[in-house]
Amino acid sequence: MSWKRVVYVLFVVVVAGITGLTGVLVGGIAVYTATRQNLTQAVSISQTITPAQSTLPPASETSTTTQTQSIHLSTTDIQSDVINAVSKAGPAVVTINSTMPGQYTPFGSSSDTQASGSGVIISDKGYVITNNHVISGASQITVILADGTSIPAKVIGADQYTDLAVLKISTKVPAVATLGNSDTLKPGETAIAIGSPLGDFKNTVTAGVISATGRSLDTGEGYQLEGMIQTDAAINHGNSGGPLVDISGAVIGINTLIVRSSGSSGGVAEGLGFAIPSNTVQAISAQIISKGYVSRPYLGISMQSIDPDIAAAYNLPVQWGVYITQVSSGSPAEKAGLKRGDIITQVGSIKLDSTHPYMNALFNYAPNQTIDLTVYRGSSSFQVKVTLGENQS
Repeated sequence: MSWKRVVYVLFVVVVAGITGLTGVLVGGIAVYTATRQNLTQAVSISQTITPAQSTLPPASETSTTTQTQSIHLSTTDIQSDVINAVSKAGPAVVTINSTMPGQYTPFGSSSDTQASGSGVIISDKGYVITNNHVISGASQITVILADGTSIPAKVIGADQYTDLAVLKISTKVPAVATLGNSDTLKPGETAIAIGSPLGDFKNTVTAGVISATGRSLDTGEGYQLEGMIQTDAAINHGNSGGPLVDISGAVIGINTLIVRSSGSSGGVAEGLGFAIPSNTVQAISAQIISKGYVSRPYLGISMQSIDPDIAAAYNLPVQWGVYITQVSSGSPAEKAGLKRGDIITQVGSIKLDSTHPYMNALFNYAPNQTIDLTVYRGSSSFQVKVTLGENQS
């Protein structure tokens, strides 16, 4: 074999070796890249899907056809919305400390007690909304701003039937909350409660949803709180009077009470909080600020509610209604001829029953309006017209 042929053979061998090595390297890189992509996708899916949520078939049921799925499960946007809402409403939320005078007894008087609640600033003139039960009977009221500043407050007016009160502070306010439209609320919407639970944990934020709207709650005092918002956002003692806020930062309600027990059965229920709707807050606060009181219709009677148990015990001719125990002198009731012992069973077009107490039925009408009452006197019923007066509650 000539030396030229030997050189040619060696050249071919070297070229083939380089070509083979290059193929191995390229193939290895391709395999590595594909494996890394598959591992990354597997880790991403395992972080965003729980087994109960996965819709992929078991490995034994998968076909040879590869399908690409894009899954996006993130709470980042919701969290950002809640944070923005709190940043808007939070600076207008206040803590309210009320001094309740001590009780007088034959052995002297007890010391004053302190009660606390929450509130929210609704005007740059210093008007603050809270619950009536937070300040009722207080001899002194202090408002604590979000930055810790304490300011004396005076009561402009209060309404026990909606459990609302308006206070006023004489200082430059740090922020003013916006009242939203509670009539548009839907179950499932995000709800954020801001307040001072137990009076110590100022401007605490809890979040949940609107559980229901239009709830009625019996106060045990002859009337119901109507149109209430139900939420599962955590509400505790001290949250009373604080705002319930929507995702935009608008106040959609004023937190007022919680229900923890299901009744005599001993069951315990959590996440049952209730708020006064913002449209009611708007209407009541506007009257209090402009007049100093809430104008309500007035009949001028003292009465005892009748239900089926009381009717059976006293052999009364009706199952539902109110028994008149006293008629005020010069009142609309006296002018209409009502007497002690009469039983009112219907106010205007509203029949009295378990869901329509007398006070709530009366409040559907306005002062100076003339309405019909259905009345029982003995076993006979009749109708009487009455022109309602005005009660400055």
